[in-house]
Parts: sequence; C-alpha cells; structure tokens
Amino acid sequence: MITSMGRTAGFGTAAAVTRACFIALRSSPPGGPARWARHNYAGRSVELYAGPATAVGSALAAGRVHPAAAVAVAVAGACGAYDDVAGAGDPRRGFRAHLGALRGGEVTNGAVKLFGIAAAGLVAGAVLKERPVDRLLAGVVIAGTAHLVNLVDVRPGRAAGAVLALGVPGVLRGGDAGQLSAVAMGAVAAVLADDLGERAMIGDTGAHALGATLGTAIALGNGRAGLAVHAAALVAATAFGDKISRAARTLGRTAE
Repeated sequence: MITSMGRTAGFGTAAAVTRACFIALRSSPPGGPARWARHNYAGRSVELYAGPATAVGSALAAGRVHPAAAVAVAVAGACGAYDDVAGAGDPRRGFRAHLGALRGGEVTNGAVKLFGIAAAGLVAGAVLKERPVDRLLAGVVIAGTAHLVNLVDVRPGRAAGAVLALGVPGVLRGGDAGQLSAVAMGAVAAVLADDLGERAMIGDTGAHALGATLGTAIALGNGRAGLAVHAAALVAATAFGDKISRAARTLGRTAE
C-alpha cells in the first residue's frame, strides 16, 4: 500500500510540476517565442517548452525519492539544454563525429553532453551503490539510458513512447525504482498530447532528463547481474544507433 502510494505520488508530482512549468513557459517565454521555436523532421514549427518542463518536473519529483537521482536528472537535462541551444544547426551526429572533433581540438556541444552526462551518471552510481564494480555499472546504465531515450527521439512521440514502455517494468518492480519510473511516466504524460500533436517537442533537454530518471530507476532496482545486462544492452544500442546515424548522413550527402 505504501509503495503504491509512493508511485502515485511520484507520478502525480512529476505530472503537475511539468504541466505547470510548460504552461508558464508558453505564457511568458524567456527571450521571446522565437527563441523557443524549432522545426521538426517534417518542417513544422514546434515549441521547445516541453523539454525544460519535463526536466524540471522529473528532477523535483526524483529528489523526493533520492537526492542522487535529482542531481543526475538535473545535470542530464542541463547538458541537453546546452545542446538544444549550442547545437542548433550543427550537422554532426553521433559520438564518433564529436569525438573526432575533440581529437582535433574542438570541444563540440556533443562532447560536452557526452562527458557531462557520463560524469553525472558515475557520481550518482557512486552514491547509489557500495561496491566499485556496481558503481561503475550503475553509472553506465544511468548515462546510457539518458542517451538511449535521446537516440530514439526522431519523430513525435517516439521518446515519450520509449519512456512509457521502459517505465512499466520499473513501476511493477516497486520500491524506489518503481517511484522513479512513475516519475518519468508522469512527466511524459503531462506533455504527451502536445508532443504527439506536433505542437511541442521535448528535445535533448527532456529526452536526457527522462532517460536519466529511468536509468537511475534501473540502477536502484537491479543487482550486479541485472546492471551488467542492462549496461551491455545500452552500449550495444548506442553503438548501433551511432552506426545508423552515420549511414543516414552518408545517404544524405549522396542524395545531394
């Protein structure tokens, strides 16, 4: 009963805070509406308000479960926000492109995001787990899940759908993992209609924050064996996604 109430409270808090932030940003956008406008895959103009709103809602609700979760979510969201602003118009996609630029002495928005979220994941993992191996695996899972949710954010509702699908097993598990999973699902639910209706997008800000929330839930809900399986799957998914991204860029240049 207490566990169920915790999940309900996590979902409700995240949803309420996210929606309130979304409405506040849309009513009075800092810097004016033009600063928050982007074009989606179909060329339609959409708003970025859903990103910061889900990040704030997730971080505040996650903090009620565990302070380390709040830090990981907030940092992941901040790194995503930096990419949403500084990375606008940057044609480079995938870790290999940004790491290649870093070897050449250029610190790209992607590199900042990669190392920033990795550091946040490792710090959170060090707090959540006791043994060094478990801490490392937890860090990989937290950062990897943040990047995975962003990786699938290529069409309206894709990232939101991934969060809902990944959140269900965690909610069923219960405990702190269940509460954090409910937090991610609540934040997504608050902006889902706007996302699917192509009125708003969660962007890198929201995708990374939501992914970090789920990653922390996975870290809390699994022992070493479970963490190892999740970490391996996330590394494989990231490598595959990077390969697909590079192939898409190659096809795009060929078409030109």
